Amino acid sequence: MSLPMSIGIFLVAAAAIWVAGIRLSTATDLLSSRLGLGEALGGMILLAIATNLPEIAITASAALHHDLVLAIGNILGGIALQTVVLVFLDIFGLKRADPLTYRAASLVLVLEGVLVVAVLTLVVVGNQLASPLVFGWFPPVEGLIALAWIGGVYLIGKARKGLPWLERSVAPPDGQRKPREHSRAKTHHASATEGITTRRVAARFILASVVTLVAGAALELTSESIAAYVGMNGLIFGATILAAATSLPEVSTGMEAVKLHDYEMAFSDIFGGNAFLPVLFLMAVLLSGSNVLQLAHRADVYLAGVGILLTVVYIWGLIFRPRRQILRMGIDSLAVLVIYVLGAVGLMFVAKG
Repeated sequence: MSLPMSIGIFLVAAAAIWVAGIRLSTATDLLSSRLGLGEALGGMILLAIATNLPEIAITASAALHHDLVLAIGNILGGIALQTVVLVFLDIFGLKRADPLTYRAASLVLVLEGVLVVAVLTLVVVGNQLASPLVFGWFPPVEGLIALAWIGGVYLIGKARKGLPWLERSVAPPDGQRKPREHSRAKTHHASATEGITTRRVAARFILASVVTLVAGAALELTSESIAAYVGMNGLIFGATILAAATSLPEVSTGMEAVKLHDYEMAFSDIFGGNAFLPVLFLMAVLLSGSNVLQLAHRADVYLAGVGILLTVVYIWGLIFRPRRQILRMGIDSLAVLVIYVLGAVGLMFVAKG
């Protein structure tokens, strides 16, 4: 396949991911509301899978083709890049109003950020323990990451309903005024008013899922060709360009949430997706039959560290709620942007080493 054709297919697939990802997110929210999926642990897990289909498709395709370097880079690089999406929302979504963390601050979001740090820490630890810890061909560390995520999702669900030692609201009094997910409630009401049936929503969900899966596979296949043509390391390509393509739906849905003043939802979508992505290492193990974390290089561990650092900065912002802005963004968003840029430069040197 020629380079122009590979680039053309990549751009078309990225556009398809963008459009289908937004449609998929909307259909998933409607089905969740009508079927009550978000009320049970199993439902929350299914919702996480549905909203991360682009990354699932790319990881599955890469694992089947044994292109695990690209898969690992896309997962860990995607976490860092999706965190930077919050910087974009802070600058262009609030338009000189209070910083995003000031408006979104809540204890539940802090716990979601802690879950991201926890699963990424397990990735780093698992990389060091990958060689000695193997049962047959199956390494249990990836399974432990999945169990930690499930446990974290369960505990966060309990925290949303209330904590025994906290009598008042988990959100500050001058933060988001309307309840979390009120922006999605408007979508649910509009669909009901227009007479859109659950069967029709399910059909849209299936169609968007198929398009997302096919486009994700196309992205993975063309990414390998483009990286080889331009002489770019597969890890760097997966962590930057490919991760940017799969983050487009988060940009659109995040902007919509911020526009409707649902700041908590915008933050939660990013943190929730980032916490789920390391679970895909387990899927990569099952599909490829390889110990994925053992194949991770220094640059992969470096990416995990950058993801942890970016998340910790925003956790700090959610706790201390700094109100000062620089260049139309909160000082925590500025710190995240600077760390990401420096981290991207550092990645090039680490990948060459």
